[in-house]
Amino acid sequence: MKFFVSVALFFLFLNCFATAQTLIQDSCKTAAAKDPTLKYDFCVQSLEQDPQSKTATTLEGLVLASITYAESKTTNTILKNKTYPPGTEPALSTCVELYDDANNSLNEALMNVKSADYKSANVDLSAASDEPGTCEDGFKETHAKSPITNENNVLFQKILIPLAFTNML
Repeated sequence: MKFFVSVALFFLFLNCFATAQTLIQDSCKTAAAKDPTLKYDFCVQSLEQDPQSKTATTLEGLVLASITYAESKTTNTILKNKTYPPGTEPALSTCVELYDDANNSLNEALMNVKSADYKSANVDLSAASDEPGTCEDGFKETHAKSPITNENNVLFQKILIPLAFTNML
């Protein structure tokens, strides 16, 4: 009897995993079709690496997971054990503030999704998605080459995922 229960639980687990994987792929496909700036492969790979996203069974659950995942990328991303070229400090300082603002907007979006206020969540996510580009603009204004372009691009894509998903709710 224990064997059958174990086998049944195993297949139930596989079914849940397949459901979450299908949800991720289908949601990313729909979102990328509606928003050409969202990269399908990036969306799928990012969410499949996130344990919370992999267990989501609804689009709302995937939105919550993807906001939390994006939020984790705003914390200390710029300051993590890196040294930067001279002359970039003023722009980097501004970027730290912008990432903090993005984090606050993501927190607001999370609360709004939990209360089913998707329109407000969308506004918060839109605000958060502006911050990486504004950070890059700060380097252009100081005529310095941005040492965090990749981080800004990744953060933008990670915020774009839940932003696109909230448009589907």
